[in-house]
Amino acid sequence: MKRRVLISVYDKRDIEEFASALNEMGYEIISTGGTLKRLRNAGIEAIAVEDLTGFSEMLDGRVKTLHPVVHGGILANRKENVHLKQLEDNGITPIDMVVVNLYPFKQTLDQPEVTEETIIENIDIGGPAMLRAAAKNMDDVTAVVDPADYDHILESLRNNTLDRTERRKLAAKVFRHTAQYDALIANHFTDEAFPESYTVTYEKAQSLRYGENPHQQAAFYKHPQAESMSLASARQLHGKQLSYNNIQDANAALEIVAEYERPSAVAVKHMNPSGIGVAEDLRGAFAKAFAADPVSIFGGIVACNRPVDVETARKMREIFLEIVMAPRFTEDALAILTEKKNIRLLEVDIKKGELASHQLTAVNGGVLIQSSDDGSITEDELTYPTEKRPTEAEMADLSFAWKAVKHVKSNAIVLAKDAQTIGVGAGQMNRVGAAAIALKQAGTKAEGAVLASDAFFPMPDTVEAAAKAGITAIIQPGGSKRDQDSIDMCNQYGIAMVFTGMRHFKH
Repeated sequence: MKRRVLISVYDKRDIEEFASALNEMGYEIISTGGTLKRLRNAGIEAIAVEDLTGFSEMLDGRVKTLHPVVHGGILANRKENVHLKQLEDNGITPIDMVVVNLYPFKQTLDQPEVTEETIIENIDIGGPAMLRAAAKNMDDVTAVVDPADYDHILESLRNNTLDRTERRKLAAKVFRHTAQYDALIANHFTDEAFPESYTVTYEKAQSLRYGENPHQQAAFYKHPQAESMSLASARQLHGKQLSYNNIQDANAALEIVAEYERPSAVAVKHMNPSGIGVAEDLRGAFAKAFAADPVSIFGGIVACNRPVDVETARKMREIFLEIVMAPRFTEDALAILTEKKNIRLLEVDIKKGELASHQLTAVNGGVLIQSSDDGSITEDELTYPTEKRPTEAEMADLSFAWKAVKHVKSNAIVLAKDAQTIGVGAGQMNRVGAAAIALKQAGTKAEGAVLASDAFFPMPDTVEAAAKAGITAIIQPGGSKRDQDSIDMCNQYGIAMVFTGMRHFKH
């Protein structure tokens, strides 16, 4: 009996060559709509599905392959005599290969100002049904969803190596493909933040040499609709492949630098900022970020929210940096930085407000999901519990420090002065310890500086340590039962304190 292949593809890349080769191998081709026309125009003989089923396409093409002649031919178990007898009784010929890819739902979603009607019409029904049927019947049927597999399939057919193992791999790809397709549809129509089931889908961007440590395996996946302000959409201009730790740190740097509107530079190590600087131009901002901690920036990741110019590039070249990210590099700046073989240079759009809507953290047996910490405060929401209120200059530095401390691992303390971090205490088991680290790093620079804390002070000891170092203003969420103790300590030392009413824990 002649072998049969059903071909119905939206993505018609290389389909003529593939179909022609199958034809030459003795396959009888069945096809539909635009694919059928494309094949016949190329001189490839093909049977129309409607000639097979006896029914013309219906409902503007919504129904054309949903028919027992099609699905019976795909799903019949060739080892079951009852199945074969039923095919014979109903005049159905088995289908040995299904080559289908789907309406472009993701691409439709990405279109600007796309209508709901257009979105709905680009939900494929018959395609997934045929693919899943073929994949389910992998013992007898080859399911093909990816044009990239055409050459390998032809080679396997010629070598008679297209066995169940190969068909199982192809079937797995089909199920992954239809699962992602359905996930995008489900997520588009789901309005609840946390529905009863939560489906995520990602596409492999690259394999990584290893994870956090050499004994761990890893890969980098991106969301199919990754925003432009994301590492997944970055354009690498120079340098070796990113590592697992590079990606973690680079993502942290992007999220921090996006907090600031003026020219800014952020240096990150181990997902904490070692230095943040804001100035009138990028050169000044990078100088501040470097001076904030000239030791920790070595081997660090730097993100800038302005194009990197020649002067900034020259300063960057003087030290060892793993990665530099910016919206753009001038031609001369690129020439300077690419003199360093291993530095990675990434162009990425940097805009505030494009964080992922949800953050996922794996735990044994499950996953924690929360909305992203995009919380911000306005000046009207602040309260001033102390006798002294911050000056205009102090208020500017408090705002700068509050944006920074949000991105520091808890317990977190950030000291700042003149739009520059001068001390960062991160990831400590108690807040006094975090403050001690930040104050020690700042040294004499703490005189006249401000302090930001990611959470409230349950004890006044952090305030006292800050006061003795010369801190003049503090910003913190407030809300502790012992707030008054900290307020009294501020009043004793003449420190202004500001309550935000918002906590920024980062574990």
